[in-house]
Amino acid sequence: MDKVEHRTIETEVMERLDKVITSLNTDWSRSQVQQWIKEGHVSVNGKIEKANYKCALDEVIIIRIPAPELLDVEPEQMDLDIYFEDSDVIVVNKPKGMVVHPAPGHSTGTLVNGLMAHCNDLSGINGVLRPGIVHRIDKDTSGLLMVAKNDQAHEKLVNQLVEKSVTRKYYALVHGVIPHDHGTIDAPIGRDKDDRQSMTVVDNGKHAVTHFSVLERFDQYSFVECTLETGRTHQIRVHMKYIGYPLAGDPKYGPRKTLQASGQVLHAGVLGFIHPRLNEYMEFSAPIPAYFEEFLHQLRNND
Repeated sequence: MDKVEHRTIETEVMERLDKVITSLNTDWSRSQVQQWIKEGHVSVNGKIEKANYKCALDEVIIIRIPAPELLDVEPEQMDLDIYFEDSDVIVVNKPKGMVVHPAPGHSTGTLVNGLMAHCNDLSGINGVLRPGIVHRIDKDTSGLLMVAKNDQAHEKLVNQLVEKSVTRKYYALVHGVIPHDHGTIDAPIGRDKDDRQSMTVVDNGKHAVTHFSVLERFDQYSFVECTLETGRTHQIRVHMKYIGYPLAGDPKYGPRKTLQASGQVLHAGVLGFIHPRLNEYMEFSAPIPAYFEEFLHQLRNND
């Protein structure tokens, strides 16, 4: 069933309709909103308008958000790198380049497809597209994820994330030579108003804290360990850019001249949590992948 939202414009600025709607909800991208407008799901004072329509004060916008596209998630046999599994939890090491869960237009080759072929008892809390998924990492980030096999385990693991008791350490290669050995970045993160596909540090963003330690320094790069206190979208990528040391290989937040790594050089190497049934702390470590190790090897030789 479609969801309907009624909004009254409270600005006197003559802004484009698509820009106004996008500003109403940080989860809506500009392209998504433009598609809704194009398909006739948005009206202004009862009339269907185009995306470039200039809104005025006190106009009533009605947004009929289409029901999400239903996808049949097909199990796919994959050689998953599983670090731990019992009747409650799976800990898996996701390779770089793999999407965590299906989405419209990308329904195959995801971690969820592989997990569904591996087992049929994943938690249903996040629905058909994200069975068992408690937290995510970006497509081009490799590393450890915990996956819930029942709803009780899912809820307990999510509560640990909320309580900030889960250990999550990442290893990254960043541009620039960081002079201090340790640091903490405490800066709120939200959608970039000029690029809805990106996140940035904004005053009204969500609380975000990243701790980092420098493991090794090179001529133009630093090898760092980042520990997440919170888990915002693109948090490490945004925070390291914010302090002037963007991730190497990052096409969204990094410089144009960077390492050819097919995405950010970032690995979720350590994951620790309290087992939801046994109530015992468990911690897992996954070595940095070969491509990452090769970059470090090259930098050490160049230095």
